[in-house]
Amino acid sequence: MRRPSAKRIALLVVGALLALVLVLVFGTLGWVNGQLNHRSMLTDMRNTPASTWLILGSDERDGTAGTGSSKDVSGSRTDSILVLTKPRSGNSSLISIPRDSLVNVNNQDMKINAVSTLAGYPSLVSEVESITGMKIDHVVQIGFGGVEKVVDAVGGVELCYDSTVNDARSGLNWKAGCHTADGATALAFSRMRYSDPTGDIGRAKRQREVIAAVAKKASSPSVLANPVKVRKLAKAGLSSLTVDEKTNAFSLAAMALAFKSATGSNGITGTLYYQNPNYYPSSGIGSTILLDGTRNTQLFDQLEAGTHDPGTVGGM
Repeated sequence: MRRPSAKRIALLVVGALLALVLVLVFGTLGWVNGQLNHRSMLTDMRNTPASTWLILGSDERDGTAGTGSSKDVSGSRTDSILVLTKPRSGNSSLISIPRDSLVNVNNQDMKINAVSTLAGYPSLVSEVESITGMKIDHVVQIGFGGVEKVVDAVGGVELCYDSTVNDARSGLNWKAGCHTADGATALAFSRMRYSDPTGDIGRAKRQREVIAAVAKKASSPSVLANPVKVRKLAKAGLSSLTVDEKTNAFSLAAMALAFKSATGSNGITGTLYYQNPNYYPSSGIGSTILLDGTRNTQLFDQLEAGTHDPGTVGGM
């Protein structure tokens, strides 16, 4: 009987290993898909060239320590709104939409953080599409508990803030400088705004900082090389996610890669451009942020085309 050559044996081994990897990968993908909670959130806007994700942080009280439960505070608002864009070529971006941004839905003025509650998630997605000019391909919503669980799953993250804060509303007790924050501290760090002189704008900046820190830590060798940590991280994140009707494990993996790119040295981060951070409309809904539609259209045209330079954008 002819003995197989060393080359053929090597190919068989590689093939067997590849088959094993595929089984493991698709088994994991199946597990991920089985963990996801879906909700109808997308619109019928025509597709646009870039890949986009709308990332929402909900302030719905889920019993997480320091936030209360639904018995304490009923209903919910969209506490953070971020648009992640990956163009066909060029730099990825992560842009915050301030929660107090003024929008008009069905001829009614409201702050954008109230749209999902008052008009439904497709209406919120539609408003974001109107602001950006881009089709939102996927929506991912994470609750209060998700932030805390994910940060604890990676063993804490390093965060920096140059002011000392003792904020009763968010529970943040912070000494000026950089510190390793656990999940509860990172959650308070991302929620605090009343002790921040820049209010909602400053909070959006810190939320992006938390996201960048988690992305960096989650993709580090100390986490990726540890199967127990990887499983713990995946379970912590997925248990707190609600996604649109089309999102699956593949689109979440693509989102994670785009996240890492957007928050890296060649990424683009920041907030929308605005004309007035303390605008009072005649409808009587209180202080809002009046957006600069012309500059935001120009911004997202460049982000979609991949022609914008890396760095920070937004503001007055």
